[in-house]
Amino acid sequence: MKYTPEAGFPYYYDLVKDMNYRSLFASSSTITLLNSISEEKAVYRYAPDKWSIKQIVGHITDHERIKIFRAFLMSRNESIELWGYDQNLLVNNSRFEELTLKQLITDFVNVRKASVSFIETLSENQLLIKGMARQYEITLEDFLKSIIGHEKHHINIIKERYI
Repeated sequence: MKYTPEAGFPYYYDLVKDMNYRSLFASSSTITLLNSISEEKAVYRYAPDKWSIKQIVGHITDHERIKIFRAFLMSRNESIELWGYDQNLLVNNSRFEELTLKQLITDFVNVRKASVSFIETLSENQLLIKGMARQYEITLEDFLKSIIGHEKHHINIIKERYI
């Protein structure tokens, strides 16, 4: 079955399911790509109702920040449903357009370093802990894959529609 981004977890997971998620979190390819984008290009929108590159970078960072916190709770056997959030509300109430792309990249790098640090502390047993993401029962490891899959989705969009 082919999923769409609106499906959430299964779509993002499918983008990286057979890849080494630890290597993907440690990779600098996203940072290299973002650093190649000019400030002028960073405000570009390919359609009036679409986010700018700056907003996408801020959204990727927000998403990782939120989801890694949920992964942390899951890793500690906190019985939670891995609920969604209103991405448009968060982007619309941000300062992403006021900040420079460099500032947004720095924030992303800092969040990523914290994510990698957390992931490195997880045991094999913790990676097998299960939780609910919408109607899907998933392991912590699969949840982590969906986090990096979300980034991959947006980077693909930047490559295909923005640059």
